[in-house]
Amino acid sequence: MPIKVAIVEDETRLRASLAGMISGAPGFCCTGAYASGEEALRELPRHPVDVVLMDINLPQISGVECTGRLQDLLPGVQVMMLTVYDDAERIFGALEMGASGYLLKRTPPKEILRAIREVHAGGAPMSSSIARLVVRSFARRVGPPAMQLTRREKEVLAFVAQGYTSK
Repeated sequence: MPIKVAIVEDETRLRASLAGMISGAPGFCCTGAYASGEEALRELPRHPVDVVLMDINLPQISGVECTGRLQDLLPGVQVMMLTVYDDAERIFGALEMGASGYLLKRTPPKEILRAIREVHAGGAPMSSSIARLVVRSFARRVGPPAMQLTRREKEVLAFVAQGYTSK
């Protein structure tokens, strides 16, 4: 059974390119490509998918807000952000709203497909630069000992930052 993927991207050429890449890859099926969050919120409940590739900078509601609303409408859907933004505020906003992964648009097609498989299998794929930013943000946090990461948690985060998968 192929992984059903939908795309929410306002740039027409990129949306078409992603749809073509996914449709042409064995084991994947692009079930919809939407130009706005509003369109995705209207259509996705009628055409359920496994994974949604979501841009952050959409025309009206942001991809972050759309992700939160999708999680309410379709709790089982996995949303992976695919964007040019790599700042901490947007990353953590997307993750807090329920995004399961975060890739930069410059990610090669083969890696995007690998990440879709990974998020579908329960993983949390991130571009290595994004994972490093997440790791650094934890390193900067100071709190009571109960709030600090264990040695093993830091070790696992370091592996994620190096690009290792959840396996």
